[in-house]
Amino acid sequence: ATRTGESVLHIWNRAVSQSTYTQSENVDWAFCTPVVSDACPGWAIYVAGDFAASTYNDVGDESEALQDDLKFTELVSTTLGSLRQVRVLQRRQDSLRNFFSPIVLEALANRDPDQVLAPRETDVAVLFCDLRGFSKTSEAAADRLLDLLTRVSDALGVMTHHILSHGGVVGDFHGDAAMGFWGWPLQSSDMIQQACLAALAIRHEFELASAQPEHPLANFRAGLGIASGPAVAGRIGTRDQVKVTVFGPVVNLAARLESMTKLLQAPILIDETTDQWIRQHVSPELCRVRKVAKVLPAGMQTPLVVSELLPADGPGSLLSNQHIVAYEEALEAFLAGNWSEAFRLLHQVPAEDQVKDFLTFTIAQHRRVAPPDWRGVIEIPNK
Repeated sequence: ATRTGESVLHIWNRAVSQSTYTQSENVDWAFCTPVVSDACPGWAIYVAGDFAASTYNDVGDESEALQDDLKFTELVSTTLGSLRQVRVLQRRQDSLRNFFSPIVLEALANRDPDQVLAPRETDVAVLFCDLRGFSKTSEAAADRLLDLLTRVSDALGVMTHHILSHGGVVGDFHGDAAMGFWGWPLQSSDMIQQACLAALAIRHEFELASAQPEHPLANFRAGLGIASGPAVAGRIGTRDQVKVTVFGPVVNLAARLESMTKLLQAPILIDETTDQWIRQHVSPELCRVRKVAKVLPAGMQTPLVVSELLPADGPGSLLSNQHIVAYEEALEAFLAGNWSEAFRLLHQVPAEDQVKDFLTFTIAQHRRVAPPDWRGVIEIPNK
């Protein structure tokens, strides 16, 4: 039965036949039904029984009587094989959950994996998130490395949780930093919004932890950079090892923005494309943006307008909408070379706002007078 993949039925007269058909004694018939399923290799259902002496007249009647039992057993076999196959697929999928984001698993559910994971060009929003305070904390915990690892894992868990909960894909880890992206494997019209909301959620959770001295993440903060644009996403790597990630200049730009959060004292920095999309498509009740400066990072040839992503105006917000307007007017004056006016407008922004210190310090360095060769661009010497 297992060799042919078909049921086999034997009926004999135990009073006459001396042939051995079964290991059980006092039986008149036996059949075997294979369980045809990749999840049940070599499996079969074996059934044996006897006839009452006066019930059937001949072997034909006995065979016909067993057909219903055989059909029922074949139905049980098919059901068993299907259930086992589902269990195997569930286990395989569960084993992949730590390697693939939910949106990737969803795309893989009904499509060819090679087609889904094949690298392709697409528009994406990329988020880089890096821990602040890790170096200092690691020095203090040099004799408690396992405890430090647990805390860093918890911090990375905050990042990945919000990336995944907002429909993103975790593309990579870089030490104490994580990278997520949106726009693959399924295109999304609101990918930039979801990336920004994930960044704000990460910032908020770290701020809540910092307000609790006993919290395991109290000494950690996060710097985040978001950039949007074309990239190649999918299964990327070498013959020996691959991973699902994203590749292109937009990824490098997001990483640069994240690194600039230290200098500009802004928790979340975004590029100009992301800034324009948020202003056009997202309600200020969800998030806000303000242009911060026009800079030329080290190693780049094209100046970059960087903006800060801010939460909606509310009781816990440091900056009101009026403060943002005042800052952006100051930036316009600064770019135009009218540094005295820019300095005056910056004083309308709360002193607690550390972002304005970047422009204020630059203006003060030059005694509120723009250099003769001023082009509106601040060069950043280090990456």
